[in-house]
Amino acid sequence: MAAAFSSDAEAALGRELRAPVAAAPQSDLDGFYEMGRAAAFVRDGGFRKVALQFPDELLANAVEVAGRMEAATGAEMYVLGDTTYGSCCVDEVAAEHVGAEAVLHYGPACLSPCRKLPVLHIFGQQPLDVVRCTEAFRELYPEQQSCVVVLSDVVYAHAMGELEQRLRPEYPNIIFSRLVCGDPPGPAVPGEERKFGRQFLVEAAGGLQDYAMFYVGAEGLALTSFMLTWNCCPFSSFNPTTGCGRRETLNVNRALMRRLYLVERARDASVVGILVGTLGVAGYLTVLQHLRELLCRAGKRSYTLAVGKPNPAKLANFLEVDIFVLVACAQNSLLDSSDFYRPVVTPYELELACNPAREWTGHYLTDFRDLLPGACAHVELPPAVPAAQAVPDVSLITGKMRATHLCDPPTSQPSPSTTLACRDQTRALVEISPAASFLESRSWQGLEQQLGQTPISKAVQGRRGIAIAYEDEGCEQ
Repeated sequence: MAAAFSSDAEAALGRELRAPVAAAPQSDLDGFYEMGRAAAFVRDGGFRKVALQFPDELLANAVEVAGRMEAATGAEMYVLGDTTYGSCCVDEVAAEHVGAEAVLHYGPACLSPCRKLPVLHIFGQQPLDVVRCTEAFRELYPEQQSCVVVLSDVVYAHAMGELEQRLRPEYPNIIFSRLVCGDPPGPAVPGEERKFGRQFLVEAAGGLQDYAMFYVGAEGLALTSFMLTWNCCPFSSFNPTTGCGRRETLNVNRALMRRLYLVERARDASVVGILVGTLGVAGYLTVLQHLRELLCRAGKRSYTLAVGKPNPAKLANFLEVDIFVLVACAQNSLLDSSDFYRPVVTPYELELACNPAREWTGHYLTDFRDLLPGACAHVELPPAVPAAQAVPDVSLITGKMRATHLCDPPTSQPSPSTTLACRDQTRALVEISPAASFLESRSWQGLEQQLGQTPISKAVQGRRGIAIAYEDEGCEQ
């Protein structure tokens, strides 16, 4: 825990910075970054200002790509710096700072639909040994009648057509997913799956539970989201970097038990911090309002916090918060909060904790848009129950009684008796803030001016050195 809040100053000062290695050879930039398709997108849209968003590992090629794009289109190209949130999401906030009319997003992407700007995803065609991948698939699935859905990381999508040509004649029941950028038009047909920017049709009578999943890509957040969401399916994977295939050994049940433990922590919490982890994914404002209403009905106080990329040091500043809920894309919402001072849950886990009508069915949801009204997994809040008629509940963590019933929604005009209080003898009114009440209970409340109370004295020499090792600390001890 200590390493999460502090670091070795000497190591930080002596750290050597290295320039990132170019992910694409200079001779193959046109093919790797699909310059022709990107230039056609800019010209056909008539865009005059375009933002180029690169992940850290591709920034070495950013200047060269921007120069070639300006020469090919005549438009102004702006390379975005450090992304506001995860690099897999389109940073519309940074793009609007330069007045961009469109965004070219390079590298891995979560394919979450955007709200405002037109976006073209260019994943970068990472090399894939299709022959070795085919051999690994045959080793993992020797039975040719196996029902398998093939998923891939977006950077290997360009090679899925060749892989399908090799496997389709041998495996008649194989299904290849296709990438969908944004929301596909029209409603889903029976048996069709649309998640994480992937779309595929399952024709088996038993549905998806009769299929196995084969993932082409390295281990990471995308694979973890797939395994938690489709936890009824056995998973195998092929890592193009190592050239090895394997049956995934991640204990999904153990991972789910860890997430269900966080649900219990959310039930015990009385103050919840809503972390804004995206400003570009469509529907984020709607889910923020939905979470505020849910927490208010559950009798919990909530604060909305925009802190950029969450880390332990940032969130440790909010000691009054019992638990955080992160509103982010499907890949970034599963934050490992083991090093954090307070746990971080997903919107779905918060719904499990606060909505009595939602029950655990074994299907995990990482996309917050599935919880919104009109979505496939939306569950309406039940009517309020008086406290006297509420079913008692005992916390599995603390062993104490807790309230699980929903309250009546607040009226438009809050009651003055609960929000206003007398400030002084002049009968002035002031609004009571839960955060201010918590601040008053702290032993240290910050620096106070105390004007006219502190005696004036001559200046004296203070301590010398750095904060972790003042020169006179050894003498005093």
